[in-house]
Amino acid sequence: MLPNERSTRQRHAILAALRAAQRPLLPTEILELAQHDAPGIGIATIYRNLKTFMEEGAVQLVQLPGENARYELCGKPHHHHFLCRACTRVFDVAGCPGALEGLAPNGFAVDGHELTLYGQCADCRSAPEAAGNTPSS
Repeated sequence: MLPNERSTRQRHAILAALRAAQRPLLPTEILELAQHDAPGIGIATIYRNLKTFMEEGAVQLVQLPGENARYELCGKPHHHHFLCRACTRVFDVAGCPGALEGLAPNGFAVDGHELTLYGQCADCRSAPEAAGNTPSS
């Protein structure tokens, strides 16, 4: 196999992983998903391609306070994120409360904002209590 063919297959696998997940992913999550389409792909290849995709404007960084960087496809409408405190997965939150200018101090001009919601995702909320959520004896 020629190097360009391998690169194309790996690039396709990374983009397919981001598309399938429909949420911001850690590089390790991308690696796990991409390995289905490109066995043998490594974490260095994931990082190298994410850098290229960001330069090309295909992928954007999602940085939440105190969290490792995640990545998602570009082109989505303005949205925010939800971080599950139990499984640490991040999900998109559609829409925006808007009109946040009134929260800024007098005389300040708001030119952007980030909003992160925290709690438990539906999967973690429905997990059996036997999974470690019961009080210890």
